[in-house]
Amino acid sequence: MSDVTIFEKSNAVKDGAIAIRAYFNPDQDNMGLEKYNMSLHEGAFHSESIAALERNGIVRYVTGLNEFAPEVKTLPENEKKAKIKEIRKHVAELEKELATNVIDVDDPEFWSKVEVCKPNNGEFWNKITIKAGNEPVFIDPKVDPYDRIKLLAIKAGGFSMIAPNLETAKKSGKYKFYLDEVLETASTRTKDTKIRNKAFGILSNLYDEDKVRLMHVVKVLTYNSAQYTQSTPLDVLYEDADGYINGNGRESNSIQAAKNFVNAAKMDTESLMMHSMVKDALAFNILTTKSDGYIYEKKSGTKIETTREGVVEFLKNPVNDEMLMDIKQSVDNLLVN
Repeated sequence: MSDVTIFEKSNAVKDGAIAIRAYFNPDQDNMGLEKYNMSLHEGAFHSESIAALERNGIVRYVTGLNEFAPEVKTLPENEKKAKIKEIRKHVAELEKELATNVIDVDDPEFWSKVEVCKPNNGEFWNKITIKAGNEPVFIDPKVDPYDRIKLLAIKAGGFSMIAPNLETAKKSGKYKFYLDEVLETASTRTKDTKIRNKAFGILSNLYDEDKVRLMHVVKVLTYNSAQYTQSTPLDVLYEDADGYINGNGRESNSIQAAKNFVNAAKMDTESLMMHSMVKDALAFNILTTKSDGYIYEKKSGTKIETTREGVVEFLKNPVNDEMLMDIKQSVDNLLVN
């Protein structure tokens, strides 16, 4: 194999459409850095090479450019053929740019003619590293072949510290950085903003038009449901609901909290009232959870379900109307007192 010396474009002259950005969750403590939109301390960097997996003495690099990788071999036949063609196209282009080695993607001896991008070429793959900090690292895969390699490797999971997109970084919580492809990331951010705006819009409508429904939504979502009664001031309900949506309640992730609020507010009236009542019944020890994980009605000793949702469905059954009315009466009496 011919030697390959790596020359990369300066970050300052690269197209800004794609970047590796630091990921931080503003709802999770990170030594106070989250308050300043930082993932790492000032001046700190993480550096990582492409991941290498070893099995039975054979090393496989996670590059996204290996048609023999398990994630390719297990694809449905049509998808596998398309993926192999895509991989060979990338490899052929890289070989031409890096080693002036021209290969036909349909050549039966394709891989035997590859000089640089062979799946087991550790001498080359070990040189592919990414160094990232709080400032974005721009990559330009259309112009820089090494950036193209990094982009494909990130998407294949070849860098343990970099998520392939913002959505994955948010769901996982294990990444320090994410790949920002402007349109995709903007879509994720817009979706999150729309969810929060929707939650606040619903809260505003309930505040103006339906105090009772707002009270039951707050009961369902907050820790101590029994503290809220018909006499609770409307502004208190609004303030506590607002705090919940902002991640200051049982759910610290503000996006998930907003989703929870929207879902609770969308419940039909019967379901919402029942969930609220069951929360109160648990708070007042009318219903109790035992060591077997099941919720019981304390008065009769009846074993019901393992979840609040299950209890609600149980009580909706007309067969259990007598128990439902008994629980409701007990809850109402305690709330009044």
